[in-house]
Amino acid sequence: MNNELYSPKKKDNMEKAYFEDYEVGEKMVSPARTLTEADIINYAGLTGDWHPLHTDVEFAKKTPFGERVAHGMLTLCIGSALIFRLGQYVALPKSFIAFYGMDSVKFPNPARIGDTIHCEVEIVSLDIKDEKRGIITSKNAIKNQRGEDLVVYTTRALVGREPQS
Repeated sequence: MNNELYSPKKKDNMEKAYFEDYEVGEKMVSPARTLTEADIINYAGLTGDWHPLHTDVEFAKKTPFGERVAHGMLTLCIGSALIFRLGQYVALPKSFIAFYGMDSVKFPNPARIGDTIHCEVEIVSLDIKDEKRGIITSKNAIKNQRGEDLVVYTTRALVGREPQS
């Protein structure tokens, strides 16, 4: 993890209210969290996805991974939520309206039990939708402790614009 990007005193990590509070090129890095066997079993129970690649040690030993790996969607869910540990209104502003979309989701490497993951976000586009709303587009990467990409994707959020007096 590149700790130089994370600083509670940096402008990028300050709470934001509106679309206009963001800048293209702005980067955020979340605190990290370790994936556990309990995460995998709980996710399997919640979703019904008991594929042996995730839940059967002996089966998983015979796969190209050589061990159990976390569900890709589990990694995406946990990893993407880590950015909110920076503060409720850092990655998304107080005027957040709706999650507007997710594109180009890829899982280039598996997440393994014991991997410590974090999320890196870069604002890549700010598009005005109308006088009251804008769309923030972010490039996101969930990485492990070795800096390997586990999940990469693009998100869009519909947010409020600063009222004009």
